[in-house]
Amino acid sequence: MKKMMKNGNFYLIIALLVMAILFISSSQTYEQQSAVPILQKVLKNQPFHAFLSQFEFSYAGGPISIKEKGYFYFIEFFIRKGAHFFTYFVLGGSLFLLLFKKTKSAFISFLTAWMSATGYATLDETHQLFTGGRSPLFQDVLLDSIGALTACVICLVIVLWKGHKKRKK
Repeated sequence: MKKMMKNGNFYLIIALLVMAILFISSSQTYEQQSAVPILQKVLKNQPFHAFLSQFEFSYAGGPISIKEKGYFYFIEFFIRKGAHFFTYFVLGGSLFLLLFKKTKSAFISFLTAWMSATGYATLDETHQLFTGGRSPLFQDVLLDSIGALTACVICLVIVLWKGHKKRKK
């Protein structure tokens, strides 16, 4: 395992695994991956309904609220958007670490990892054009890109901080 991490293969495997999961997920219809039936069982008492009912906003040109979507679809919306952010966070971070192991350039790793993850997000949303019941959203590409950017910034700060500590010794 240490050898895999040292030469970057671990990060490559993580990146490829995330990309495969994203591709498979984009190949499924909304109905195939809906979490609403599970949420209806787990959250049948609709905890925090009154509190969450106060919130309403627009996403992709449409209203998002409990009043508009219903409690379970409202909760699912946040789960789905959290999954967008998290998967691209992992993809961006693993690409950064892979590239940094290979190039030793923090800036090149940062820029290439972030742009690659954003490019994959664009391809992934485009892939949804060909999946029934799915629609590509620019807002999702933005959210994905922000997830990747967040991971890349954290990796960059850590790499620069570690480099600064080494130079001080």
